Amino acid sequence: MSDVDTPPGESASDGGAGKHPLLRSQLPFLAILALAIVGVAYTNISQRPLVGYWEFLGILTGLACVLTVWGENDDRDARIRLVWTQAVHWVAVLVAMNVLLLSGVQQLFPPMATSLVLLILLALGTFLAGLNLPSIQICFLGFALAMAVPAISWIKQSALFLVLAVVALIGLVLAFWSRPLSTHPARAGEHSP
Repeated sequence: MSDVDTPPGESASDGGAGKHPLLRSQLPFLAILALAIVGVAYTNISQRPLVGYWEFLGILTGLACVLTVWGENDDRDARIRLVWTQAVHWVAVLVAMNVLLLSGVQQLFPPMATSLVLLILLALGTFLAGLNLPSIQICFLGFALAMAVPAISWIKQSALFLVLAVVALIGLVLAFWSRPLSTHPARAGEHSP
């Protein structure tokens, strides 16, 4: 497409990349948050910790941190410093996760608690990386990951209550709105000639 055929506000070399710039810039954060929610849901259902999953998510979050700020640094030395500081930061987070997974330490926690503590470590690492960069999106991602832990425990504790409330609501709906159309034989014959 030539520059003459290009709509206003886009260049011919964009290739449609300018259509959703906000979504594209937030996609790594949304993907990490979605992966964390999937990991938490799987852990709740299976009642087994996802050991390698949280480590993978930590590495993925570290890569997202570097890639998010990479374009803001034009200097080669600044980019090298960015990569090294984030690498050291995320190695420290992964070491803390692996210390928790040592057999002597893991015996102190039930499987569900192990996954929640790994998620808290990931949330803390993400929040601190956001403060270090500084990036409000990464800080918020860390905050959202940290808020997932109390949300999980609330959902787990109140699941029975929620199920009973839904059953009671369905019972009330069925009791009040499922009346027969005609209960009196005389009224049924009124409409016939």
